[in-house]
Amino acid sequence: MSNQQGHLKSDLKIRHISMISIAGVIGAGLFIGSGAVINSSGPGAIISYAFAGLIVVLVMRMLGEMAAANPTSGSFSTYASEAIGPWAGYTIGWLYWFFWVVVIAIEAIAGAAIMQYWIPGFPLWLMALILTVLLTITNLFSVKSFGEFEYWFSLIKVVSIGLFLVIGLCVIFGWYPGIAAPGTSNLIGNGGFMPTGFGSVLIGITVVIFSFMGTEIVAIAAGESEHPAKSVRIATNSVVWRILVFYIGSIAIVVTLLPWNSANILVSPFVAVLDYIGIPAAAQIMNFVVLTAVLSCLNSALYANSRMLFGMAKKGEAPKAFMKLSKKGVPVRAILFSTIFSYVAVIFSYISPDKLFIFLVNSSGAVALLVYLVIAFSHLRMRRQLELKNPEALQIKMWLFPYLTYATIFFIAGIYVAMFFIESLRIQAILTLLVAILTVGSYFVFVQKKSDVADLKENLAQSSSRTTR
Repeated sequence: MSNQQGHLKSDLKIRHISMISIAGVIGAGLFIGSGAVINSSGPGAIISYAFAGLIVVLVMRMLGEMAAANPTSGSFSTYASEAIGPWAGYTIGWLYWFFWVVVIAIEAIAGAAIMQYWIPGFPLWLMALILTVLLTITNLFSVKSFGEFEYWFSLIKVVSIGLFLVIGLCVIFGWYPGIAAPGTSNLIGNGGFMPTGFGSVLIGITVVIFSFMGTEIVAIAAGESEHPAKSVRIATNSVVWRILVFYIGSIAIVVTLLPWNSANILVSPFVAVLDYIGIPAAAQIMNFVVLTAVLSCLNSALYANSRMLFGMAKKGEAPKAFMKLSKKGVPVRAILFSTIFSYVAVIFSYISPDKLFIFLVNSSGAVALLVYLVIAFSHLRMRRQLELKNPEALQIKMWLFPYLTYATIFFIAGIYVAMFFIESLRIQAILTLLVAILTVGSYFVFVQKKSDVADLKENLAQSSSRTTR
């Protein structure tokens, strides 16, 4: 390992960034989690996904503006430090790291469970370890190997969703042999478009918005791209149609083809649709696609975690050891640190699933909203700074600034407050707030105090030097 505390290598190609940006939004939350939203909201789930998607589009536009002007592996943590203060960058950086540590554990367990479909009886914990280790190795090798793996994972997801959309539309328009077009019977004929009321649609928004977490990774990856500004511009400009086509389009097809209260939708909406159409081996096909989505999320989480640690270490908000790079420009220590903690979380899922592990899951549950809030607040300040100091850097601009930025802050804050009044989400809101407060406190106890001591020593040294002279 090199002792050089240098720079990450810019080995990600435009095709890597483009595919990551296109498919980064497609996760297991779409393939499986959407069933619960549809089952509780009915066809109105389309509105839940559309509104949550709109918020993410606006947040990504803000992040894209900042990332194009200043591409860095620290991404929004760095922007928060510059725009709000070091405490904000430190807090959101460590919360983001914590979020993905827990996600790595969840995805490893989910991937292991899917693998048991083909390898029954294989120990779940061992399979989770194997999957985590394999993807850790791809991240350790080079950023290019991460990009290649993510490129092919993303391609599989995009092709799968694309085929699903084409087949679904053929059935809807009556072009599929042997199946009559369903018309609007499932959309409005089974209790109406919002059979459980508008309140369920609003609750659905609070659940759905977490499915989009991961779209921001492309801004982190831009720091290791050959053409960072171009990469960010491509990702930012494509986020609208990505969400419109992949999420809203898929959900619309599911609720059009099948009754919203179908038991099969709750289990797996995509498998239910493929079974309805008569696609052979539907369950096996979707298991493979979901496994790909899980591995993609695992791969991206390991990458995002390590780069966030590296970026914070450069600012003195994490141990300097995380700045050490391998000869191929990979922050090995940061990757291994995240992997170890994630596997500890996996162990917790076996020794204390209803206490320690569920605490980790709940306390990271609302981090996405805090990340989005910090991005929005950072954007307010950085946009004004750039307009005064370097307006040429504004290659991407947020629409209707500052009005849409303020509106985004209002809606994100509203969703977070609403979580306190929804029984199933209240514990997540409370525990995430508690962890956030503790993280802010740790900054002033450890980082700020250390900085004050260093300043005091420097002042004493200068004073001693003047006295000697």
